[in-house]
Amino acid sequence: MTADSTTPLLAWKFGRRDYQLGRDPLIMGIVNVTPDSFSDGGNFLQTEAAVDHALRLIDEGADILDIGGESTRPRAEPVTLQEELARVVPVIEKLAGRISIPISIDTTKAEVARESLAAGAEIVNDISGLTFDSDMPVVCSETGAGVICMHIQGTPQTMQNNPHYDDCVTEIEAWLQDRLATLEQQGIPAERVVLDPGIGFGKTAQHNLEILSSVAAIRSKGRPVLIGHSRKSFLKKLLNREMEERLAGTLGVSIALAEQHTDILRVHDVAAVKDALLAWQTIRNAGKTS
Repeated sequence: MTADSTTPLLAWKFGRRDYQLGRDPLIMGIVNVTPDSFSDGGNFLQTEAAVDHALRLIDEGADILDIGGESTRPRAEPVTLQEELARVVPVIEKLAGRISIPISIDTTKAEVARESLAAGAEIVNDISGLTFDSDMPVVCSETGAGVICMHIQGTPQTMQNNPHYDDCVTEIEAWLQDRLATLEQQGIPAERVVLDPGIGFGKTAQHNLEILSSVAAIRSKGRPVLIGHSRKSFLKKLLNREMEERLAGTLGVSIALAEQHTDILRVHDVAAVKDALLAWQTIRNAGKTS
């Protein structure tokens, strides 16, 4: 399968990994080691349950695992450093020697990132774009980790109070571009960075829809784009569906994102997304050869 001739392949390089992105999306499977995440809080709080879930996601076709120990849903209570470490490090340690795909640590705390990377993680996924903890850029620079730099307006405690933009997509593009330049100055080359516009993080449902239809504008910054849309509340606004009824909406958005050459999809339901993408890819490719 090849990318459209007008769609550039973008390199994401960190450690021994060298991805050429722009063909079909990689799937990042979510492992929430939390009691209070918006969708599956409490399901995988115990280490063995989280490890089993992670291995199941790999069997279903995940290309990356994203492990987090602190909920970042709107108005979530912060977690102490020691509690977050106790949740995620044992899971990473048990997985790192058993799997071939990279592990991402979803955290805003530099020390959690440092210890997770030492335990076997390879990527830092920071919802603050490496801004909440001033030591985070140092950790990512020194370790050579892959970085997912996300946009957020406010904090998880305040971000949905009254999100406002004069031009949502343009402002987020500019913020991400500025972060890329700053991270470069802090010793993190652009080739190690993926950009995430932050669906649901200080955005209204309308803002989210504008972002989801504008992947090419964000990707034009020359970096791969990750989108985390799975089961999120904008689907309630769009479809009037509660949490347990949002799989079909998630799949529909996944296909719309794949058509825009989104590089990474961060999702809960790996098997279903994998099947939807395979069906879409097969029909697309059949049309090219007919």
